Amino acid sequence: MMTLEKFEEASEIVKKVTSRTKLVHSDYLSEMTGNKVYLKPENMQVTGAYKIRGAYYKISTLSKEERAKGLIAASAGNHAQGVAYAAKKFGCRATIVMPTTTPLIKVNRTKNYGAEVVLYGDSYDESCEYAIRLAEESGMTFIHPFDDEVLATGQGSIAMEIVQDLPTVDTILVPVGGGGLLAGISTLAKMLNPNIHVIGVEPMGANCMQESLRKGSVQTLEHIDTIADGTAVKRPGEKIFPYIQEHVDEIITVDDSELVVAFLDMLENHKMVVENSGLLAVAALKHLDAEGKKVVAVLSGGNMDVITVSSVVQHGLIQRGRVFTVSVLLPDKPGELLNVAKIIADNQGNVIRLDHNQFVSINRNSAVELTITMEAFGHEHKDKIIGALRNAGYEPKSVQPKGM
Repeated sequence: MMTLEKFEEASEIVKKVTSRTKLVHSDYLSEMTGNKVYLKPENMQVTGAYKIRGAYYKISTLSKEERAKGLIAASAGNHAQGVAYAAKKFGCRATIVMPTTTPLIKVNRTKNYGAEVVLYGDSYDESCEYAIRLAEESGMTFIHPFDDEVLATGQGSIAMEIVQDLPTVDTILVPVGGGGLLAGISTLAKMLNPNIHVIGVEPMGANCMQESLRKGSVQTLEHIDTIADGTAVKRPGEKIFPYIQEHVDEIITVDDSELVVAFLDMLENHKMVVENSGLLAVAALKHLDAEGKKVVAVLSGGNMDVITVSSVVQHGLIQRGRVFTVSVLLPDKPGELLNVAKIIADNQGNVIRLDHNQFVSINRNSAVELTITMEAFGHEHKDKIIGALRNAGYEPKSVQPKGM
């Protein structure tokens, strides 16, 4: 059972391995939403995510015999590193089963904490089934990533810190995958102050918790599709579901495109790298039906490989109208390229890439296709540049930027 006594115990124990991630007030998000927005930056933990809290507290409650048998877990990233790091602190042997598709950087980080990594399956679900089978065969102690009341109690230590730092908090936004983080935070938050509004946030393409709450029992999604891989879960936890039913006020779902824009907001305004799952709470701020409230958004993690960061930044710039590409057909005669360049320059557009194709047509009046990728200040500026080209007699067509 998750009790206040256990939450208090967990909050003290996890201090041995966690940083006190103090709330960060966001002027930008506050102005944008009409609320007083604070960020809880769990992406700044030593393992890059909140998972270290639950893993360390869970292992602290195991007997010497259970630890001596070795620990085993399944994860594509954050739980893996949390268990590996915590096991090392307790001097335990740890085995982590990870999907074969796990980025190499996450595999290596888990190994660097001293764990043995076994790559198996194409998804978390396949890895988890294999890890459970290995635990049964070997006698190792299995550490579930979310469906464990003790683990969820450790995650709930986040709520303790939030209320201590901001006693008058009105709303807490919590990313949701399997539900361990949400169960811990919501249960303790309601114990400390029943008036705190706790909202879970899921990807629209992996809303297993929303469906389960709607139907009143744990449901399994047939298919999931989201860039928020840390919360891409088909079925929430059975053990922690009753806590969520009792204490969570609402579930909000957000589209992947909203996460891309939220990434830019965090990077440009707070200089923080937050992974897609951790951005769920930030993206949900726009969906709140309230103003003037003190809102805390939990940034659950920040583990992203460089290639993913690059891709998200590019797509975010496109969505914001900060980068765009147009195609225009020009007469095949000297000076036309200069004319187009002057129009763009006069309207403060910045050319990033230019493709000049003279062989698109045999009609010399429209024989050259010019594809221009430009940088703008936003959609309004983008429309101004396109309008100027159109007023000059060209017919610009929007196209997808190459390589993006």
